[in-house]
Amino acid sequence: MEYVTLGNTGTTVSRLCFGTWRFAKRHGDTVETDREEAHDLLDTAWEQGINFIDTANVYGDPNGTSEEWIGEWLADHDREDFVVASKVYFPFDGWGEPGPNDSGLGRKHIRAQIEGTLERLGTDYLDLYYIHRWDENTPIEETMRTLTELVEEGKVHYLGASSMAAWQLTKALWTSDVEGLERFDVTQPMVNAVQYDEVSDYLDVCADQDLAVCPYSPLAGGFLTGKYERTGDGGFEAPDGSRGSLDEMFDEYYVTERAWDVLETVESVAEEVDATPAQVSLRWLMEQDEFTCVPIVGARTPAQLEENVGAVEIDLTDEQFERIDAARSSDD
Repeated sequence: MEYVTLGNTGTTVSRLCFGTWRFAKRHGDTVETDREEAHDLLDTAWEQGINFIDTANVYGDPNGTSEEWIGEWLADHDREDFVVASKVYFPFDGWGEPGPNDSGLGRKHIRAQIEGTLERLGTDYLDLYYIHRWDENTPIEETMRTLTELVEEGKVHYLGASSMAAWQLTKALWTSDVEGLERFDVTQPMVNAVQYDEVSDYLDVCADQDLAVCPYSPLAGGFLTGKYERTGDGGFEAPDGSRGSLDEMFDEYYVTERAWDVLETVESVAEEVDATPAQVSLRWLMEQDEFTCVPIVGARTPAQLEENVGAVEIDLTDEQFERIDAARSSDD
């Protein structure tokens, strides 16, 4: 495993982060990852040198299950060996019907959610606490001041921001600087070789402000693994149990002409470097030179996770990197 300093922080993390959004996630009667599978995956992540674990208070059905299963697993390990991240924003269904203050980034909701998160994880602190979305109804100064208090109290070490517009991220950073508050050090947008230009302005802010980028869906929902077959009618065939077979929005998010062009190029490079398309796609993200990039992988099986970790063992030439870059810049 390779390790890297997380942006402008003093914390070192593995070049891949293990994402746990699949834990107890349901699609009808199907559970993507059950408790035993979750613990097996965490075992594999640790055995492969991954020390960075990502979750959120709303992951799992019911919400909070992902944090609970991680907490159970952490109880048998040294907490100090791990960098643990969670998030706040969405309504938490563990309390029943959401009330008027049971979502968003107001002081009341953040204060309530951090206590539940810490309890479920069985820890006194989070290494990283993300805002899961932007809250249009709460002044950003209130949010940043509340998060700053959590840092001062030792409940949180660093702050992160997930999906939002570039101007919103800039406004939050400016507010922190002007008011003397803690600022975001890490971001978590959806970035992969297919969806990159859509967040280019956001990534420009990250590069300028030395913010680490931890992309979710770095394999475009599994599309960049090469397991989907194109059909003559403009559609695709998805393996049973894959995201494409379970998520009705999969094709809208990921399957475009540009996506197929990118995949073809990734597969060509993979053959050249004796690697898999998934490994090449992850390595392409790791080798971004304008910001520290630590992809979040959400493997379904230990074998998939081990394959993902193999990305740290390959290198792309400048020519190979630029070919992928050119494919993702092509028109749909």
